[in-house]
Amino acid sequence: MYKKNIYILSLIFTLFWSSGSFGKGIYLEPERFLAQVFNGNPPEPKKLWIKKNLKTEIKNILGHDMKVLRLRYWDNNTKRAWILEEIGRDKPITVGLVTSNGKILDVKVLIFRESRGWEVRYPFFTDQFKDATLTTERNLDRKIDGISGATLSVNALTKLARLALFLDSYVDNK
Repeated sequence: MYKKNIYILSLIFTLFWSSGSFGKGIYLEPERFLAQVFNGNPPEPKKLWIKKNLKTEIKNILGHDMKVLRLRYWDNNTKRAWILEEIGRDKPITVGLVTSNGKILDVKVLIFRESRGWEVRYPFFTDQFKDATLTTERNLDRKIDGISGATLSVNALTKLARLALFLDSYVDNK
């Protein structure tokens, strides 16, 4: 009986321990994301230098400084692809966002490193961002429904959607 209980406890521990890494992984390589967005022919990346005024606006959206000097984006004159990262709880979530004319066309979670909140990768969640625009206060024009247990991941993707739309507008007005 004692050995059976130890076996059952070991099994339960193993299942719980391994479930923490269940959602982690590379869901879509950034290169494959770009190939999908641009029908197998992505344009050369462009660089957006993060100068003082842009840095301030980014900090207002994210709630913290973005620790990069420049951002890469891909533009074929009809749409732009952005590969951005934001911390969920402890680790960065890499997200591909496609924008055009001030709207989000698509959102894909590319790499997820957290132990919780991985549900944000599914279309039932990311489809909420399609056709979203920014208000004059730089918020999304719609409410994004959260996912129980994934609040920090939801917040991270929402911030990145706002940032991608802001950057899209910034590039248009440059």
